Amino acid sequence: MAVSTVQANNVVITWRKKIYREWRRANYFAPYMGEGPSNIIQIYRDLADGGDVLNVPLIGALRGPGVSTGPLTGNEEPLDEYGMRLWVDWIRNAVLLTRAQMRKSAYEQLDEVRPLLSEWMQGLTRDEIILAFGAIPNESPPANWGNESTAGQRVNGILYDLATTAQKDLWHTANVDRLLYGNTVSGYLGTHAASLAGIDNTEKASAAQLMLLKRRARRASPGITPYKDNEEQGREWFVLFCGSNAFRDYTNDPTIMNANLYARPRENGGVDKNPLFQDGDLLYRGVIIREIPEMDDMLTIPAASFGGTVDVAPVFMCGRNAIALAWGQMPRPTERKEDDYGFLIGRGIEAVYGVGKVFKRQPGLSTTPLSPGGLKQWGIAQGFVASVNDT
Repeated sequence: MAVSTVQANNVVITWRKKIYREWRRANYFAPYMGEGPSNIIQIYRDLADGGDVLNVPLIGALRGPGVSTGPLTGNEEPLDEYGMRLWVDWIRNAVLLTRAQMRKSAYEQLDEVRPLLSEWMQGLTRDEIILAFGAIPNESPPANWGNESTAGQRVNGILYDLATTAQKDLWHTANVDRLLYGNTVSGYLGTHAASLAGIDNTEKASAAQLMLLKRRARRASPGITPYKDNEEQGREWFVLFCGSNAFRDYTNDPTIMNANLYARPRENGGVDKNPLFQDGDLLYRGVIIREIPEMDDMLTIPAASFGGTVDVAPVFMCGRNAIALAWGQMPRPTERKEDDYGFLIGRGIEAVYGVGKVFKRQPGLSTTPLSPGGLKQWGIAQGFVASVNDT
């Protein structure tokens, strides 16, 4: 018996017009970004009318002893001020289509371009904020300006992976009061590399390490302004940003786990907010712990690079004005004009911005580049913990 079969070219193929785009994570820094003075990532729009450099004035607290019975004349205290400069640069991207290829496509290619470009810009901004957290200040000439970005780079300072040993050690020395290597203050050694090499597999993110880093932030000079504070009750809140490995270790710490298990409410929707049951931030003794998954891929320091036994990842205890983000031009859509009589269709996006850690040079210290002193982080106490990948 001969059974008829359908020839391959006659088999029905249905082409679905609705597509699925690759998912890209949103900017998890967004709740802490804004133009108000209490934000961790401070947004500036002063360059909207032109210019490539924004000068941000910083002023320290008065710390002099004052005068009791002697003359005040001649014993006045000078203002501790500094101008931190932030450089901006362009970023552009586009997709070019032709009418010939669009006719062949089973879906409307042009409809997908704008959303893809918008997602690309959001992801790029998030990634460059992460790079800014890890960057080392640029002390190279011109002296006294500090932290200039290189041409074509919107991240101010020197990307950590590109910084020299001397540049890392200068930053290490200048920020001695706001750095924590491992889980003890004594982990701070003479050089940055030696301090990293001293971290072993046992010095992971933990409740004890978190509280020690918070105490470092509270005692730093110049002072790190808490993200939120209640002066009447003496409560200060900080936000700690970390990668997924460190967040996992904070989550698994029994002290933090029990605090969230027993101290947070379950009634009236409390289960929906408790991180033991839902994904979200951890809360522990005045610290909001926020996971930024991309930090592990972008900021983890391989053990081989500093002679250590375990990879190390930074964690950032932040107060107000830790990062500055200056917009010269907000993202705007663009179109290609050279269209070959309408045959070429190009859609693009462009923006002008710069992002960087806020740094302040200390009074009385040398302003010669690469000399002792250097620039000090304004709103960040930074820890380094062992970062072990899941197996």
